[in-house]
Amino acid sequence: MMSLLRQRKTPINQAAVAPETKSTADDGIVRIGLPSLIALRHSAESLPLAAGRILAPGSGNYRSPFKGRGMEFDEVRPYMQGDDARTLDWRVTARTGRPHTKLFREERERAVLLWVDLRNPMFFATQGAFKAVRAAQAAALLGWSAVYQGDRIGGLVFSDTAHIELRPKRGKAALLHLLSQIASHPNWQGRQQSVHPADAGNGLNQALARLRRVAQPGSLICLFSDFSGLNEQGIAHLVQLARHCEILFGAVNDPLDADLPPPGTYRVGDGEKFLSVMTADKTLRERYRQRFLAQQTALQQLCNHHRMRWLPLLTADDPLRTLQRGLGVRA
Repeated sequence: MMSLLRQRKTPINQAAVAPETKSTADDGIVRIGLPSLIALRHSAESLPLAAGRILAPGSGNYRSPFKGRGMEFDEVRPYMQGDDARTLDWRVTARTGRPHTKLFREERERAVLLWVDLRNPMFFATQGAFKAVRAAQAAALLGWSAVYQGDRIGGLVFSDTAHIELRPKRGKAALLHLLSQIASHPNWQGRQQSVHPADAGNGLNQALARLRRVAQPGSLICLFSDFSGLNEQGIAHLVQLARHCEILFGAVNDPLDADLPPPGTYRVGDGEKFLSVMTADKTLRERYRQRFLAQQTALQQLCNHHRMRWLPLLTADDPLRTLQRGLGVRA
């Protein structure tokens, strides 16, 4: 777990807290406990994941960005006065010579998949809380919202070396099991296995491949990651998923990802090992800034082109407020 600090200032890491108070004081900052994820159930009532009319901050009423439980084809019958002409079945009409219309019934439930990144890069922050904490909190909020809508809950929790895959199931128990898997993941204990930089994106791209096997057409997929190491293969998986599913693309980043701190000398550490970083070089600072901007622009364009909902989430932000803004909900 890494954190950045100015010399002689306190880091955001586990070493800054006394051992006897670490478990409670660090909760929601460098780790997340199951009780904290359960407690988010009340806040989730303000997040819409089903079709309906909701209030936008400045433009009146509009429909939820997600379709919710949709309509499933049931049967074809002869057209009757008052039927919607848009539902005419032209093939049957042409074959029989008489107008026929399609009938639909509401689907009983929808699968909501929570895809949570717990790789090494996610255990980092200079403000607010670790990326992994924000990802877990955002996933829990949407998970509780899905439970209230009667949807099936499943997910995939992954790190650099392990993947926990949970098939969608109905009810609160399914979400509690998923949240338990997130909160009890061994990476919260700071024992992450080192990964070679060339292999840093393998876990993420493999997790997207696994997600394709789990996701059913019509599913709502909520992705929470910093997407470091995303390659062309991973992008191809995302494009295929977007063809048949609704995707919320939660890009989790720290302010340091976007811009280096003011010129000076800083210490970066994980509580055990530290190194110094100097940020006085203007050319280095600008190159760093432009690289992040290019990455984020490419991801946002990918979302726009394939109708994925772009949702940036900063470690310094409140995940509930961020989700409300992203879903067009008045706080």
